[in-house]
Amino acid sequence: MAIELAPLPFDYEALAPHMSADTLRFHHDKHHATYVNNLNNLVADSELADATLEDIIKQVHGDTAKAGVFNNAAQVWNHDFFWNSLKPGGGGAPSGDLAGMIDASFGSYDGFRAAFLEKATKQFGSGWAWLVLEGDKLAVTSTGNADTPVAHGQTALLTCDVWEHAYYLDYQNRRPDYVNTFLDSLANWDHAAAQLSAA
Repeated sequence: MAIELAPLPFDYEALAPHMSADTLRFHHDKHHATYVNNLNNLVADSELADATLEDIIKQVHGDTAKAGVFNNAAQVWNHDFFWNSLKPGGGGAPSGDLAGMIDASFGSYDGFRAAFLEKATKQFGSGWAWLVLEGDKLAVTSTGNADTPVAHGQTALLTCDVWEHAYYLDYQNRRPDYVNTFLDSLANWDHAAAQLSAA
């Protein structure tokens, strides 16, 4: 069962002017697609050939001999999740149970926002910023390179990709501007709430 490149959940132009069609074409059709192709080549004819993406990540995490499998599998999962963390007309504060948990965990939406912005902008080099569920509380974390909450028993609710290929065409070296735009105009709180409800 080959891992497939999931289509974007919106049109290439749908996130403009916050994220350009060019960025989405390069990011999804080139970077994400390469991780999918690499992973399928790495697991072909192996005991992982029919495993799900999450099972592959969990089975090879920490196995240095299979670091390439982990990196590509985790990057496929992270990107699938990232596309669903974006939506046209997104951003701002969430509502409902998720808003209540954010207030309980961070004091307020502004408290969450400050914590997320700090994790995203201070992640050295390539990586990801996450809102995750840990037990009965929410936490903001960051992971380097391909690392993912799936490998650490956390439930991901929202992520922002801070690899340079995610933002460089639109924001050059201005990662804080990109992350602020993600929070204010792109974050898909409906998807985050669905992950919380399913946990």
